[in-house]
Amino acid sequence: MPTRRFFLTASALLLFLAPVRAGEIAPFSQQSFEAAQAAGRPILIEITAPWCPTCKVQAPIIEELASRDSLKDLLVLRVDFDTQTDTVRSLGANSQSTLIVFRGRNEVSRSIGETDPKAIEAQISMAVAG
Repeated sequence: MPTRRFFLTASALLLFLAPVRAGEIAPFSQQSFEAAQAAGRPILIEITAPWCPTCKVQAPIIEELASRDSLKDLLVLRVDFDTQTDTVRSLGANSQSTLIVFRGRNEVSRSIGETDPKAIEAQISMAVAG
């Protein structure tokens, strides 16, 4: 019968061998946003709310896209529609489920309520190819 030590060792090994996410997904902060803009990185701002059904559809699509090696430079910054109202306003957004794509300091795409994976991928590609 396997021991607890065996399971802990196996779990640690699985974590070590698990694939690393190519793109980075993080909560929005002005400092992270400005640093990514200054570096010229492709940035996806995801304005989301926990109660939003469209946001719940968008999240796994964005996570899957961010996991691709081809999007390793992508930074996804999640903005909470309910608690980060100043940020939502400063980005000129009026709704949750808004996706805003930047290439450095330049906004290259914006959508509201988009749930088609190919459309979201095309939106992000505008910043990556830029």
